[in-house]
Amino acid sequence: MAADKLAFIYAIIAVLLWSTVATAFKITLEYMTPLQMVTAASAVSFAVLSLVCVIQKKSHLLLLELRKMPLYYVLMGLINPLIYYLVLFQAYKLLPASEAQPLNYTWAIALSIMAALFLKQHIRRRDWVACALGYFGVLIIATRGDLLGLSFSNPWGVLLALISTFLWAGYWILNTRRNADSVVSLVLSFGLALPVLIVASFIWSDWSNIPWQGWAAVSYVGLFEMGITFLFWLKAMKTATNTALISNLIFVSPFISLLLLSAIIGETIYVSTIAGLALIITGLLVQRIHFKKKLKP
Repeated sequence: MAADKLAFIYAIIAVLLWSTVATAFKITLEYMTPLQMVTAASAVSFAVLSLVCVIQKKSHLLLLELRKMPLYYVLMGLINPLIYYLVLFQAYKLLPASEAQPLNYTWAIALSIMAALFLKQHIRRRDWVACALGYFGVLIIATRGDLLGLSFSNPWGVLLALISTFLWAGYWILNTRRNADSVVSLVLSFGLALPVLIVASFIWSDWSNIPWQGWAAVSYVGLFEMGITFLFWLKAMKTATNTALISNLIFVSPFISLLLLSAIIGETIYVSTIAGLALIITGLLVQRIHFKKKLKP
């Protein structure tokens, strides 16, 4: 019971922090371009994760892992943080955060599709139901409820948000190929992507006129979206005697996020957004249902 209480605390901390990042994204994008944002946030995250690696006495594993599979970690770094966050932040720039964030939650559905294609995993009936519910929810959000007119609020933004889900799903599929320590893998991915991001950002953007508010916001993103929040969630999953007790808490996050976006930024939360998000969450919950087989008499 003590372990589960501790796991619940870790999980609540992670969920509350993740609930704030959509707001932090929009605030940061007022001061920085998506490229600058990825670069600065990745630098903060790399520094924090490297410190965690030192504290956990895992620094010696970095070079060992890199020597074993250098191209693998280069590819991982290109996907996350470089391409994934560039695409995601551009989607947030084009869309209201209250729309981009629910769309991003369909990554688990995208994972089922990609696992079937690349890992040859069987797609269950409930996965098809989840896909139907999830992407119908996407359609409601993208059209703001105008299903008959099919008038998309921002087609390019919606497309980028959906592409980001497949990039994230692909990143986790690649993770299944390598049973390495999570912190070590993240430090290597961010460390290898960072030089590319720094060079690109100095070529294609101007860093000279960013106020302190921008630096504060992007530091928050690097610390909590890309950094320690993930470690809190991993700690919760490892501490819990039954992960089912905490795994569904993650579905509370997007609803808290909508409240914060409305209260802090003043975004209009459409009824269609709430309805679409409810369908997406329902689809994700359907995927988690475990049906008991009937015992033969």
